[in-house]
Amino acid sequence: MEQFFKLKENGTNVKTEILAGVTTFMTMAYILAVNPGILKAAGMDPGAVFTATALASFIATVCMALFANKPFVLSAGMGVNAYFAYTVVLGMGYTWQEALAAVFVEGLIFIVLSLTNVREAIFNAIPPTLKVAVSVGIGFYICFIGLQNAKIVVDSATLVGMYSFRSSLADGTFCYEGISVLLALIGIIITAALLAKNVKGSMLLGILATWGIGMIFQVAGLYVPNPDAGYYSMFPSAIVAMPASLAPTFLKMDFSILGTVNFITVIFAFLFVDTFDTLGTVIGCASRADMLDEEGKLPEIRGVLLADAIGTTVGAAMGTSTVTTFVESSSGIVEGGRTGLTAITSALLFLSAVFFSPLFLAIPSAATAPAFVMVGFLMMQQITKIDWNGELSEAVPAFITIFAMPFLYSISEGISFGIISYVLLNLVVGKTKKITPLMYVLAVIFILKYVIL
Repeated sequence: MEQFFKLKENGTNVKTEILAGVTTFMTMAYILAVNPGILKAAGMDPGAVFTATALASFIATVCMALFANKPFVLSAGMGVNAYFAYTVVLGMGYTWQEALAAVFVEGLIFIVLSLTNVREAIFNAIPPTLKVAVSVGIGFYICFIGLQNAKIVVDSATLVGMYSFRSSLADGTFCYEGISVLLALIGIIITAALLAKNVKGSMLLGILATWGIGMIFQVAGLYVPNPDAGYYSMFPSAIVAMPASLAPTFLKMDFSILGTVNFITVIFAFLFVDTFDTLGTVIGCASRADMLDEEGKLPEIRGVLLADAIGTTVGAAMGTSTVTTFVESSSGIVEGGRTGLTAITSALLFLSAVFFSPLFLAIPSAATAPAFVMVGFLMMQQITKIDWNGELSEAVPAFITIFAMPFLYSISEGISFGIISYVLLNLVVGKTKKITPLMYVLAVIFILKYVIL
């Protein structure tokens, strides 16, 4: 392992890497429950989608370890799976078989772009200041996701608001919803305390401790499961279960309308979102791990992007939506994960999830939310690398990138707004020498995207 993963060279060891891999998986395990539920709305068999998601995650993450030796973990991307089900299938009227064909073609295009350095060139074209801003923005974004998953932040008349314990006591939802929110808040304090004490594995220990307290709450009668409202038992229904068959979704792509204009638009939409979500995640995680060189480039970036592309293609063939690099990889990086051994560990856990699905699906969002919040805190610390008192043509686009990710709920939108504002602002103030030709091209593409899509 030392020779293959270069552990000493990367300042890590086997114990740290395995712990980081387990942590990343624990913060990502929710996708195994969420993805089948979303794609079920498109008419797909949820059991087959569960198996496809786990296997595609395993294959793509192993590719990441072998091709790039990076601690990034992949699975079916959130957001793009909703686009798959609710927009392409339910909104546009395509069958899920046709939508899978679009994802499969997108994956093939991705492979070509990765091998021809197009995606690498895009990565390298993004200015260093914006790369730092992407990392910070992702920190706020993942923190916001954690707060939402725990229901600490909820919909309100002001778009978002604080969960109301008073209302939950009045309407009888405190025994499941309110307790879950309280559990998440306790978990944040526990995880923060572990971080403050420099305890190794603080993220994973925080998840396990919060989950354990949840079990105590349930035994004591403070927490009462309500499956109809999405609040399940803290205890797994079983430990081992036979994996669901892939047959209902395996190689079910329908290419009959491949040449139509609307279908090409769908492929482009998948391609766009996946490209910039992936680039944003890789930039953010690599920056947090200090993997970028002096020029802001990531060594072995081609292998990273190729693993992502292969994951999407394999995932579509098995029966799941676009597979992409997960921002939750940052939780393992925070724990010290620096090589492909972290990825291999997470990959093996995804594979084992096929047989231990009841155990992994029992992890409540209240237990993983504290890790999201603390990862957001740690990624936000890089904001000091931005020179706020220097050139405003650098600082303002960085600020726009940061606020766009959580406010627009999209990594790719944050990158879009950041690049457009960077190009336009430097054009207006006459600093055109800072703008590379590819940045002009990207800005035009992003503007056209808002006009066409």
